[in-house]
Amino acid sequence: MTKLNASELQEKLSRKVPNAWEKVDETEKEKAFAISETYRAFLSHCKTERACNAYFVKEARNRGFVDLYQWPQDQPLKPGDKVYVDHQNKAVLLFVIGEQPLSKGLNIIGGHIDSPRLDLKPNPLYEECDLAFLKTHYYGGIKKYQWVTIPLALHGVIIKKNGERVDVAIGENPEDPVFVITDLLPHLAQEQMQKKMSKGIEGEGLNLLVGNIPYGDDEIKEPVKLAILEHLYQTYGIVEEDFVSAELEAVPAGAARDVGFDRSIIGGYGQDDRVCSYTAALALFSITEMVERTACVILADKEEIGSYGSTGMMSKYFEYAVAELAYLSGEALPESALRRGFMQSDALSADVNSAFDPNYTGTHDLKNASYAGKGVTISKYGGARGKSGSNDAHAEFMASLRSCFDEANVAWQTGDLGKVDLGGGGTIAWMMAQYGMNVVDCGPALLSMHAPFELCAKIDIYMTYKAYRAFLLNYRKLQITTKKSM
Repeated sequence: MTKLNASELQEKLSRKVPNAWEKVDETEKEKAFAISETYRAFLSHCKTERACNAYFVKEARNRGFVDLYQWPQDQPLKPGDKVYVDHQNKAVLLFVIGEQPLSKGLNIIGGHIDSPRLDLKPNPLYEECDLAFLKTHYYGGIKKYQWVTIPLALHGVIIKKNGERVDVAIGENPEDPVFVITDLLPHLAQEQMQKKMSKGIEGEGLNLLVGNIPYGDDEIKEPVKLAILEHLYQTYGIVEEDFVSAELEAVPAGAARDVGFDRSIIGGYGQDDRVCSYTAALALFSITEMVERTACVILADKEEIGSYGSTGMMSKYFEYAVAELAYLSGEALPESALRRGFMQSDALSADVNSAFDPNYTGTHDLKNASYAGKGVTISKYGGARGKSGSNDAHAEFMASLRSCFDEANVAWQTGDLGKVDLGGGGTIAWMMAQYGMNVVDCGPALLSMHAPFELCAKIDIYMTYKAYRAFLLNYRKLQITTKKSM
């Protein structure tokens, strides 16, 4: 063996993670900007899980995907067929049938399309001091002080007692009004400023200002509230009781934007986790080749509140859909094939990590942090305080994933969500792992995660797309042949 000098030895043995922009030529740089442009448009228009659901279902149909539950019972699924599941207008499953039987496993990417927000309470409208407000209950992990004094839009649906559905989207067009949560001026905030940041704005104080003009009748006790109710009735045909059967979400108003002189970053609401969901679906839609194993993308709901509920990953709709695939694919023993298929599957839990922010030092172990602009992040484990609640991916799976990404020239890095006794967080990884499949968290790193305006480097978005495409199309388990004792 030729003896190497120190610099050659360092190059061969050490790992260095460069800025991912350095790994791409001008052609790939243009692709990164092109994908980010379409993603930015998606982010601007799909601000709720229902809007994301409608977008992905429409895109799937436009690309020839067929509703799984409308598939003819006498027509077996065959390699290359494309099917989708629209689950209660809030979650989507996408499948491209592979050449191998389902019992050999699937390549699965699971993301989520819900994001932290403010939900209206069932009885939200009230008046005080000639001002009308809507009460909210925050959804997911937020810093409450970030949501005051910023323009907010209302999105969602109202289902009337007669079954009529009313779609609501107010605050996005230039001519629309917006809504806002008020805050104290500095001159009167001495007591507020002495509180902990977590207590400066209370949850019950997150009330949207929605009106000030009273209904013209001195006999009315709450004339401003009545004027708002009249406006809602004249505009949408709804009465106050219809709020009980409504899902209305207050989200930051306005479009996602390019950030920086070089436009290298996208800023906008809801990038956790729509950046992963978008790139995963785009990766699946881009595949025109025949896949060996069935490729699947899960776009789940409710992750930000623990994945509970019928549309969250704790539900069984994914399992039931794959069982339907096994039946329609003509598996000899569908139930056994389903169980074997899950245990043979490999999955990416498509979720974001927190990029190290040099404005806030002390939060990360810098040798094990993820960084904006260094590619897609693989997070071997999550959880908190001793990996509690973590999936913790196996070495064999990590090695196979490294091989897959390197073969596809994907810029990747590893990253923990903060220091050992400080950080941590949960994803849907452990829920997918319950089926016995290999799972690891994989997605871009965000700055200002869970804020109303999150930041993601365009090169990381592109590398996430490349990573997901490579995984769905070409991922294979490594054959572990050599074992050496240290």
